[in-house]
Amino acid sequence: MTIAFTFPGQGSQSVGMGKVLADTFPEAKAVFEEVDEALGQKLSDIMWNGPEETLTLTANAQPALMAVSLATMRVLEAKGLDLGSSAAYVAGHSLGEYSALAAAGSIDFATTARLLRVRGDAMQNAVPVGVGAMAALLGLDFELAAEIAEEAAQGEVCQAANDNAPGQVVVSGHLAAVERAVEIAKAKGARRAVMLPVSAPFHCSLMAPAADAMSEALANAEISSPAVPLVANVLAEPITDPADIRARLVEQVTGTVRWRESVLWLAGQGVDTLVEVGTGKVLTGMVRRINKDTTGIAVNTPEDIDTLIEKLGG
Repeated sequence: MTIAFTFPGQGSQSVGMGKVLADTFPEAKAVFEEVDEALGQKLSDIMWNGPEETLTLTANAQPALMAVSLATMRVLEAKGLDLGSSAAYVAGHSLGEYSALAAAGSIDFATTARLLRVRGDAMQNAVPVGVGAMAALLGLDFELAAEIAEEAAQGEVCQAANDNAPGQVVVSGHLAAVERAVEIAKAKGARRAVMLPVSAPFHCSLMAPAADAMSEALANAEISSPAVPLVANVLAEPITDPADIRARLVEQVTGTVRWRESVLWLAGQGVDTLVEVGTGKVLTGMVRRINKDTTGIAVNTPEDIDTLIEKLGG
């Protein structure tokens, strides 16, 4: 079994996430206390008690999802797992790249939490509410979806933002342009084309102000080489150099999340198991659609943790 650890992005959050881990394992509880301290806010209370609309705010959801992923990793490590010897690579979906880097020792936990708070605020504030939108185009390949986005732009911004899995592409940009993309996609045979309930148009050029904010924040952040290579969203290839990591984290704010290609690249390197660490099973569901020979394992409960440790011979 050759493993890569993967870390989920925004959309996987849910009220109550991480609570069982915190109640069961002191190592997990310590992570949530660390994130509260790093942010000067009782984020754990929002995570566990809601309300959902407060947790879903980008500035809260991003560090919250990272905290659950890192709490899970800390418990795995306490049970004997060493990421550097257990995994060949790490990868994360959008904000999940920060979780992946923290798990691999590239960025310390408190710094990661603060970077994600900056990122969430900057992405939310980059575009006034109601100006941008995102839509999922289902049943079309990436190339056709990208062509549809280009056709729909008509002088506005409309770009392919997420290449998640075969037949699952998300486009992002100005509201009217994204609405045009939905109609064009339907006319061109999309199985479904639906607007998404998001607060901002992520991963398109409208996020340029957020990319600038992250460039400034990352310039002052201490980053070291990860224990194993990170397969970067914008490259679908591995990186380890701290300067390269900084550049790609800035680039991914406006760039396409090349998740389908990343999973295929990992499969091409002999990785046969992707372990999704954190809350939800979104990435595990995508794995089955991307490559039938790759196994996805979601690890987010005490039982999941014990099962993984057993599989790894712990």
